[in-house]
Amino acid sequence: MATAKKGSSKAGGIRFAEANAAAAAHSHVHFDEKLHDSVVMVIPESDGNFLVKVGFLKIQHRYEIVFTLPEVPGLGDDVCPAPVPNPYLQIKDLTAAPSGGLKVMCEYVAHKEGVLCEEMLILSESKEDVCLKVKVHARVMDRHHGTPMLLEGVRCVGAELEYDSEQSDWQGFD
Repeated sequence: MATAKKGSSKAGGIRFAEANAAAAAHSHVHFDEKLHDSVVMVIPESDGNFLVKVGFLKIQHRYEIVFTLPEVPGLGDDVCPAPVPNPYLQIKDLTAAPSGGLKVMCEYVAHKEGVLCEEMLILSESKEDVCLKVKVHARVMDRHHGTPMLLEGVRCVGAELEYDSEQSDWQGFD
């Protein structure tokens, strides 16, 4: 059995052929320009409606969310938001998307922590009793967990006023 001396000048190592070294030097990891994890996802449901995943949001913040729904033939071209009041999710604009479908701009208030799902309805103005339900799914973080990285299509437009008893000027009676 052979043993190496502690002060030996020969050291073990891995040696690459020149071709392999050149290939290793030029190989990089490439990502698609739009990863599915970085954009708002619009998912068709089996009943013909849609689920829109908007990612992580921060509690007590207001967000503008923009996404495109694929063309829904039964809905028609003339659409409007249903006049159903929802204090947390409101459609601000509905327009035909240049690539087809319907571009939706809405405003969402992240009003409580956890996994939230709010619904909005889009109505056909020319076809009676025809509507499309869109569920917006968000994961809302509390105010102590930093700032989330927003998906493409989501933009924070402000913070809601929040009452915090520890920061109140109220001194009480002495």
